[in-house]
Amino acid sequence: MSETKQLARITPAKKEVPAPAVPSPQRRKSGLSRRQKAAIMVRFLLSEGADLDFSALPEALQAELTLQLGDMRLIDRETLASVVAEFAGQLEEIGVTFPHDLAGALMMLDGRIHPRTAARLRKQAGVRQYADPWDRIRALDCAALVPIFEEESTEVAAVVMSKLDVPRAAEVLALLPGDKARRITYAMSLTGAVTPDAVDRIGLSLAAQLDARPERAFEDGPDKRVGAILNYSPSATRDELLAALEGDDADFAAQVRKAIFTFADIPARITPLDVPKITRSVDQSVLVAALAHASASGVQEAVDHILSNLSGRMADALREEIAEAGTIKPKSGEEAMSAVVSGIRQLEMSGEITLITEDEDG
Repeated sequence: MSETKQLARITPAKKEVPAPAVPSPQRRKSGLSRRQKAAIMVRFLLSEGADLDFSALPEALQAELTLQLGDMRLIDRETLASVVAEFAGQLEEIGVTFPHDLAGALMMLDGRIHPRTAARLRKQAGVRQYADPWDRIRALDCAALVPIFEEESTEVAAVVMSKLDVPRAAEVLALLPGDKARRITYAMSLTGAVTPDAVDRIGLSLAAQLDARPERAFEDGPDKRVGAILNYSPSATRDELLAALEGDDADFAAQVRKAIFTFADIPARITPLDVPKITRSVDQSVLVAALAHASASGVQEAVDHILSNLSGRMADALREEIAEAGTIKPKSGEEAMSAVVSGIRQLEMSGEITLITEDEDG
């Protein structure tokens, strides 16, 4: 019998073979500049449907970013993933950001520091530091815009008018003299050849003029300040002062009259729908005293306007109380009428009612 020889099985010893070296993300992207990474992120975000706006960046940076995007070619997935991961990591590490310049700091603190301090800082930094000068010009109200159109040449005025929002431009145009408005609107048809640099220079020049204006001690004009005082003055005193003003300065007196709102102005400047709001804003006894004194003082039209725009029940109740009140002392009557006028002014300032202007009424 033959012997069976069992051959030994030789198993090769396991030897760890190092895996092929794969460049780490850091090494893979080590050759990319910050500008290239920015271009990759912009392309990635745009491809994902993000709405990016670079208009606030300096023009030089906008140009560099655009040129870099034009120079880029294919980027592999691993490189894209590493750049996105690095960008996300940097975002997570950010605790708080600050404005990059004085213009941004002023915008952030707008309304929180004194206007005089803000104006001084803007002047020290220069007009160009205050972002886009046209933003300042567009933010002006009509009263501040009208002098610009009156003082500047027709060509400059046409450019300014073209830079305003349509509703604001229409408001300003309505405030200008007819001949001036016609010249400006015609000149707007000739602004097609105006270059962006010229528009920018005009905006900078106007912004510089705004900064050069002397600071005003009072927010309201003299006509409004005098009108506010006369609103609370007795009617005899008010009429006497207005007559004197007309003798000294008829134009200023006319402006003051426009700024004044008295009890007698109620029919012309209060809409019927706003009358119930006014009667609810003052005490019933004060309203009765004001109506009784107004009726006895020849201001019956205002009394009728109020009563005719209330419910029949409310109007009848007020008529009964007016009859029972009898004759009101002049001082008490004037105070009651002033209280009603004050209530109307407060409702106007809060936006609950809107006074009819002379132009709307006419």
